[in-house]
Amino acid sequence: MSRPQTFVVVDRASLIARYTLPAALDALREAAEHLAGAGCSPVIEARSAAHAGIAGRWPTVPREEIARDAGVVVAFGGDGTLLDAASAVAHSPFDAPVLGINLGRLGFLTEVGRADMLPALDRVVSGQTTTETRLLLAGSVIRAGATTHQHLALNDIVVTRGALARMIEIDVKVDGELVSHVKADGLIVATATGSTAYNLSAGGPILHPSADALVITPLAPHALTNRPIVLPAGTRLRLEPTVEPDADPVVTFDGQYGVQLVAGDLIEIARAPRVLTFMRTSTRTHFQMLREKLKWGNV
Repeated sequence: MSRPQTFVVVDRASLIARYTLPAALDALREAAEHLAGAGCSPVIEARSAAHAGIAGRWPTVPREEIARDAGVVVAFGGDGTLLDAASAVAHSPFDAPVLGINLGRLGFLTEVGRADMLPALDRVVSGQTTTETRLLLAGSVIRAGATTHQHLALNDIVVTRGALARMIEIDVKVDGELVSHVKADGLIVATATGSTAYNLSAGGPILHPSADALVITPLAPHALTNRPIVLPAGTRLRLEPTVEPDADPVVTFDGQYGVQLVAGDLIEIARAPRVLTFMRTSTRTHFQMLREKLKWGNV
């Protein structure tokens, strides 16, 4: 994906929070006050505003319109909150860079810690930031020859077995060619951005976010020779799961959106026609982030 680019001064910011997390709502309220005092107009996602008790104080917008006329979308919570904000931006006709304030735990995607929030917002308002674009995956569920569901994913698209503790079988095809017949608990198709998420937990490789690639990682494969595969991002994937009568497998997109699969369903995955933009407020590199989050080099 693209290298960081100089960004511009922001005079309007949309704010969205994990509304079930009091610390995220506190941070949202403080950020709105700070931005307004710095001459940047805050606009609050409607449900976040209601739970924070600030509805009516500043303009509100529905989640689907958080990117409308916004110079930045700021998400308060953990990586799940940022993924939700990213999904809202990606599925809307509007575009805006996304910035995460980490109120969760690891926070691979939420760049700014709570203690650094106000200085980071000052850099946003004054234009002392950079942006970088990230690949999005477009996934489709094909049922009886027709597309029934379409969704975008920043991190990953995952096919998993249902509630019963049994394996799922999936034929994996790359650009029309059969690659393997996987027997496993499921299969992850991750972007470079998502390589540090579910993919990492499943033993998949870490990809640098600038890598124009994706990775296929089986979940607890029956055959130990089924290993992760890194592919060019332009690859077109077709997953053909075997759905038994009493099974209930599901395909999920970033863990935010799921579709129950039935016998005969196919999943097609390809590079999305649009990208997602992240805003960066620091010069911390990807490797510095990995050393911090994964405790590499600590004695």
